[in-house]
Amino acid sequence: MTHGALAPPTAERRQAMTFEQFLAEVPDDVWAEWVDGEVIFFMPAIIRHQRVVAFLVKLLGTYVDLFALGEVLGSQTGMRTIPGRAFREPDLLFVGTERMPHVTKDWVEGGADLVVELISDDSVRRDRVEKFDEYAAIGIPEYWILDTRDGKAQADFYHRGPSGTYELQPLDAEGRYHSRVLPGFWLDPEWLWQDPLPHPSRLLAEIAPDHWRDPVVRGT
Repeated sequence: MTHGALAPPTAERRQAMTFEQFLAEVPDDVWAEWVDGEVIFFMPAIIRHQRVVAFLVKLLGTYVDLFALGEVLGSQTGMRTIPGRAFREPDLLFVGTERMPHVTKDWVEGGADLVVELISDDSVRRDRVEKFDEYAAIGIPEYWILDTRDGKAQADFYHRGPSGTYELQPLDAEGRYHSRVLPGFWLDPEWLWQDPLPHPSRLLAEIAPDHWRDPVVRGT
């Protein structure tokens, strides 16, 4: 997308537009997706939403770098899921080394290995129904749907099963979720509800104690 004259929206709205117009006319700093000939302009994310995304980008990104697993990309990274039909901007996505050729200079072509969406007031159906079906259909192996809104506190983790649909994954006996596409990585959903959020370096010392050597953790 380019830097144009459109201002950030104050409420979600839709506008008919070709994909070429979307790329040429919608500014990079406007949060929007293109689906079936329409641009969906979203309301700016609230501060809590942004903090959780930044926390996950740092936590997962550092883990991925530590083990050279690929690349973690944050909000407003484009992902063309279905050419000619859908262009999404997930809150977070992970692309493993085998799929890195799909990362172009402008967007991720096709599905990532892991997509994370944080629910906002206007995205419940979009994240739980529309993207749920779309991401499964194009073969994204792992999908997290996180709801950190006040009074909600729900985290759902899905793996794509043999039938091509997503299957909800249980937590272990300690309440932790173990990723399939990030070997050895686990997440305690309780971290997401903390305020302030925990420091990723200290969590990485728990997740990968034999590999993590951050000076802050060692106290040196």
